[in-house]
Amino acid sequence: MNDVDLQKLTYQSSRFNVKEMFKNPEMLTLLGFIILCLFFSFGSSQFLTGENISNIVRQVSINGILAVGMTFVILTGGIDLSVGSVMAYTGTIMVGLMVNNGMPAILAVLIGIALGALLGYICGVFVAYARIPAIIVTLAMMEVARGAALLYTGGYPLSGVSSGYEFIGRGYLFGFIPMPAVIMALVFFIAYLILNHLPIGRYIYAIGGNEEAVRLSGVKVKRIKVFVYLVSGITAAISGLILTSRLSSGQPTAGEGYELDAIAAVVLGGTSIMGGRGHIFGTILGALLLGVLSNGLNLMGVSPYVQKVLKGVIIVGAIYYSSFRQKE
Repeated sequence: MNDVDLQKLTYQSSRFNVKEMFKNPEMLTLLGFIILCLFFSFGSSQFLTGENISNIVRQVSINGILAVGMTFVILTGGIDLSVGSVMAYTGTIMVGLMVNNGMPAILAVLIGIALGALLGYICGVFVAYARIPAIIVTLAMMEVARGAALLYTGGYPLSGVSSGYEFIGRGYLFGFIPMPAVIMALVFFIAYLILNHLPIGRYIYAIGGNEEAVRLSGVKVKRIKVFVYLVSGITAAISGLILTSRLSSGQPTAGEGYELDAIAAVVLGGTSIMGGRGHIFGTILGALLLGVLSNGLNLMGVSPYVQKVLKGVIIVGAIYYSSFRQKE
């Protein structure tokens, strides 16, 4: 199998045409995003304020970056349930290294991201080489990372970070662009380049479409599987960096349920839960839609319990639509 054959297994979701636009999942997500923005702008006078928009961007950036790594994993037909716990663990490690050990912020951040990569790598090795189902491996890592965060902090938050560290989650570039938005844009850009302009990106799509065919073509499938989980670990650590800098503390219980938000953003963006189909731009739209939905419902005073029900319904609906498209 040559590169031309592999490309046939990929889903070129970026090629839109007017006739098919409403059958395209990204376009449906975009339409839903626009409708939600219009609805909440009329439903709450605070929705379109500069302060609230900045708040939405900061919230979306955390889930959006998590969803980037999740996109890589799901495109291969896998799943990563550990990202919320990895985010909490790496975040507390970064803060702890600064507060307890007096380490410079930049070094603490690099160590935290390297730790996230290591945890992702471990998951990838067990999935690819030990052939343990991804849901089992990442569920185990979810418990391990959460327990490690609680052990490291004694179950209590760590506080006392430097102003430079706080700037990452609270500051603005050029005085008006939230720094989390800048980081999210950079992460999405790198992901776009990998998935659309590098050979490994084509292989990631192809593995989700027909793993055995890719293996028979001579591609090192196991290495690519390890790579996607490593990416997921890195994005989880970056999200942990933004969250802890925004809160000015390391919370060992942070990130609970974030893995479901990341999965929801990916599936809402049109990526098939079975793998092989999707686009990173769809993930952006999915994260934005969820962020606007959560923010708008909060402004309108909707119970968080009701919001959980709505989120669950949205996830099921998106997966059903994804499965329906897979059969076409």
